[in-house]
Amino acid sequence: MANVKLIYHYLITHFFKLCLLPLIALVATKASSLTLNILFAIFTFGSTVYFLTRPRPVYLVDYSCHLPPAHQKININKNLEINPFLSSLGETSSLDFFYRVLERSGLGDETYIPNALHSVPPLQTMAAAREETEQVIFDAIDNLLTNTKVNTREIGIIILNSSTFNPTPSLSAMVVNKYKLRSNIKSINLGGMGCSAGVIAIDLAKDLLQVHKNTYALVVSTENISRNAYAGDNKSMIVANCLFRLGGAAILLSNKPGDRRRSKYKLLHTVRTHTGADDKSFRCVQQEDDDKGKTGISLTKDITSVAGRTITKNIATLGPLVLPVSEKLLFFKTYIRKKYFDDKIKHYVPDFKRAIDHFCIHAGGRALIDELGKRLGLSPVDVEPSRSTLHRFGNTSSSSIWYELAYTEAKGRMKKGDKAWQIALGSGFKCNSAVWVALRNVNPSVNSPWEHCIDKYPVKLDL
Repeated sequence: MANVKLIYHYLITHFFKLCLLPLIALVATKASSLTLNILFAIFTFGSTVYFLTRPRPVYLVDYSCHLPPAHQKININKNLEINPFLSSLGETSSLDFFYRVLERSGLGDETYIPNALHSVPPLQTMAAAREETEQVIFDAIDNLLTNTKVNTREIGIIILNSSTFNPTPSLSAMVVNKYKLRSNIKSINLGGMGCSAGVIAIDLAKDLLQVHKNTYALVVSTENISRNAYAGDNKSMIVANCLFRLGGAAILLSNKPGDRRRSKYKLLHTVRTHTGADDKSFRCVQQEDDDKGKTGISLTKDITSVAGRTITKNIATLGPLVLPVSEKLLFFKTYIRKKYFDDKIKHYVPDFKRAIDHFCIHAGGRALIDELGKRLGLSPVDVEPSRSTLHRFGNTSSSSIWYELAYTEAKGRMKKGDKAWQIALGSGFKCNSAVWVALRNVNPSVNSPWEHCIDKYPVKLDL
């Protein structure tokens, strides 16, 4: 099916060449009037089909990442000394495990946790969770609206994703209420989709912008840790406390032709891969109760192999869309040899650096960044945005890929025509990709989260 779509896209894109050249040639050779009329009818029909079926371009006008206030910082030493969950780690082995994971996590001394988790004991109430979510979402949206000068009445679509905190009314309804969005807005709230939900939200917005003309789509990606931090001593659930931190992002998309000039990027491709039909994939990241009835996110030992398999499938789908012909031929040659002649040879991993200029790998943890960097053959500079984001902000779940893109801009590396690949992994198990092209030399937006600290990065970690 994918090949059929590619062929169709090629024929539609090159329709004028395929039809006009024969038409001109026939005119030059004085073809019969009947032949010319037939060709003219075909040309008219084809032109109509082309203009009606071609996808509407989706522009990224701007985006904003939440920068928490300084009083919410928690450095590693403070985390070890007064972490509100350490009292629950009664067993020495669990406490030692917590220390080891935290020390090797790749997080620095300036990440953030919400006010509720600075309290001892922590406040895991609905009110505390709402306070955290309102702080993150409203700050990101306020900054975005200030920078873009967009009237909220022009927003026709809002998609909000938060995996583990989904109150009633929904968080998307909360945004509608706060900003008095219009009554016919298409409001969608995504829950339980994991750290890759940010790309899912972009993909959904892209589809909706193909249907609804001349409008804006507001996408908000966040996660809540006040209510969902784990307060037990199960090792498979402790890891999340070491990695997840406060953060979120708001993104403004447009299908208005007039917005191309002021937009930062144009969306080229989104690819979503879901391996949840397999039991190991489905259960490798799961929210559940431990044997004492305390809720947390459990990570199984299968997660590494599951992630590798899911990433491979996503890359295999994305490759033909972005890679140059030479890389496609090498990939196809290896595929044929492995399938029909020698199944022991390794899959050919295309050189994506020949097609992609900047990589935004979800800052899910140091091991994840290492594995993906190795699998894609990336250099230290290529994974620098991911490592720096993990160090400065921690794992902010689905919004981490936006902090990484902001890092690239803050370093002055995003030039007109550059392609950026956002790749995220999440429970389910899913691997989702979005590829953007810069429409100009992109400077950091006002109030970028890196505005006051970009000169400190990259940092050298001796781990």
